[in-house]
Amino acid sequence: MLADDNGAKISFVEKSHDFGTIKEANGPVSYEFEFKNVGNEPLVILSARASCGCTRPEYPEKPIKPGEKGKIKITYNPAGRPGEFDRKIKIQTNDKNRRPVLKITGVVIPQNNGEE
Repeated sequence: MLADDNGAKISFVEKSHDFGTIKEANGPVSYEFEFKNVGNEPLVILSARASCGCTRPEYPEKPIKPGEKGKIKITYNPAGRPGEFDRKIKIQTNDKNRRPVLKITGVVIPQNNGEE
């Protein structure tokens, strides 16, 4: 059976980001994942769900036309979460062939511990 070449197709530049070492005292950190609609119909992002309430995704609400780019901004709040973190964000779109999962990682230095 041949793959269906019609429809919206999402393609990410990268699907993971390592924040490295961040300080809890500095507050939330954000990263924008860039994507492109490489299909031939408008791409609609239906939802972006994080694995934890400490992670907040923001995504375009308007359809992304074929050939156009968009960004999904992920904000991680390190408050009260010292140590390593590894969070996944599940993206749901009208691209019936892909269910992308984005990932952010890093290490949080506790607020009361200025030295590592």
